[in-house]
Amino acid sequence: MRKHTTASVRRALLAWFRREARDLPWRRTREPYRIWLSEVMLQQTRIDQGLPYYERFIAAFPTVRALAVATEEQVLKQWEGLGYYSRARNLHRAAQVVCQERNGAFPETAAQWQRLPGVGPYTAGAVASIAFGERTPVVDGNVKRVLSRLYNIDACIDQAATEHRLWALAEDLVPAGRPGDFNQALMELGARICVPRAPRCAACPLRMLCAAHAAGTQCERPVRRPRKPARREEIVVAAIRKNGRYLLGKRPAGGLLGGLWEFPGGKVEPGEAHEAALVREAREELGVRVRVKGLLATVRHAYTHLHVTLHVYQCEHAGGRVRAHAHDELKWIRRSQLSRYPLPKANHKFLDLLP
Repeated sequence: MRKHTTASVRRALLAWFRREARDLPWRRTREPYRIWLSEVMLQQTRIDQGLPYYERFIAAFPTVRALAVATEEQVLKQWEGLGYYSRARNLHRAAQVVCQERNGAFPETAAQWQRLPGVGPYTAGAVASIAFGERTPVVDGNVKRVLSRLYNIDACIDQAATEHRLWALAEDLVPAGRPGDFNQALMELGARICVPRAPRCAACPLRMLCAAHAAGTQCERPVRRPRKPARREEIVVAAIRKNGRYLLGKRPAGGLLGGLWEFPGGKVEPGEAHEAALVREAREELGVRVRVKGLLATVRHAYTHLHVTLHVYQCEHAGGRVRAHAHDELKWIRRSQLSRYPLPKANHKFLDLLP
């Protein structure tokens, strides 16, 4: 490993951050609520994608009390399209804890933050250091990449022992003064300079201190486990209409897209025709008979570990009283009211085609 001192890393990174830090709305305040929201919202989301959602969310819920008294459906509607909806549900529950059990007072240490629903070590460290100045580390995907290159770590970062080592290195680096700025600088370096492919080493303030750069291994770091190929599924979706209304189902809170509303459907069994799959799913999952009218759209959508093709059919209700089996709730909703409900992004791809 190339020799360098902790003090040199701190000086170089903080000087770079003073010059290069992006002007972002949550950096113009020390208000814990806004900093917390940004950290939750931007996990696994690029800033350019997340910024419009942040501004929309703050406009709808400008304070933690406004968020706490909102319904889950209102919260999910503002989060709609951002993905990873468990983040929104946990944020909502944690806001209620802050208001109901702490009288609106936020925790001030990372340890206290981790007692809130859905708040893990990364979020806790980020908010405690940025909003309250606690000397505590953060380790997200960007930080893991920076540290694995800075120290030329050849162990797989997906292993628990390596993760523990990265947290220890981050803790050693974070200074007592300006810990929030340092943590933001480390994350920003990973997001803008020390990027996954073709790192911009010529622009990096830590270039002369980086062990991987000295060894020429920066493109080989970090070491990750090979990803499993994404699973592929063929899904039939029924846009079932009855008396001018469409049937929507609310997904169970615990699973993928939990709490969102969707047009019902299900997997196509091997060798099964789409129309037969629609009739079967409607009978088994909804307790109704449907008349399949025709194909409305074919939509492809990718999740992290799943690629789905939705075959959306216009259907008419042909009999039977609906019952919720695969959904927490079912509702008949007018076409004009669909925009009030939080829907998965894939459903939005065919909404305009509904008659």
